[in-house]
Amino acid sequence: MKIKYPQSSVLFFSAALIFAGFVGNGLSAQSATATPSDAPSPDFGDYSSETLTTKAWEALEAKNYALVEAYTGKCVEMYAAKAKEMQAGLTAPAPAETASSMWALNDVGTCLYIRGQAFEAQGKNKEAIKAYQRLVNDLSYAQTWDTKGWFWPPADAAKQRVKVLAFESL
Repeated sequence: MKIKYPQSSVLFFSAALIFAGFVGNGLSAQSATATPSDAPSPDFGDYSSETLTTKAWEALEAKNYALVEAYTGKCVEMYAAKAKEMQAGLTAPAPAETASSMWALNDVGTCLYIRGQAFEAQGKNKEAIKAYQRLVNDLSYAQTWDTKGWFWPPADAAKQRVKVLAFESL
């Protein structure tokens, strides 16, 4: 004699077996349906200021603001003291011929500028102003290398952004 189960019972039984398999494997039903995080974890590479700054620019370009924060945060954390030391030894921005020797100053300053740009893009204007002001106040002689072949002062651009953001907040 064949036992007939209603269709809903078969579905329930199948679901119960599937769930039991997850529980038996140490998984929960929630983890079985959870999607992997879309946000990749940061790869700090060799942890050099140059690598962190390059990765921050790339993350900004990709609009991956979590990675921008990770890379700029790590650069500032690791190299801010050296950057301030380099700033203290200057009375003006270094000439183009020696500007690259101010690596910490330039990379931390650039990262503060990138951080400000990322905050702006997210509509976080107060945070952007804070990042820009830190650049202007603490690392005004920082220079950013343009891939077209010259250095430019991110503090000058930051001053302009502070003015614009302050005006917009009125």
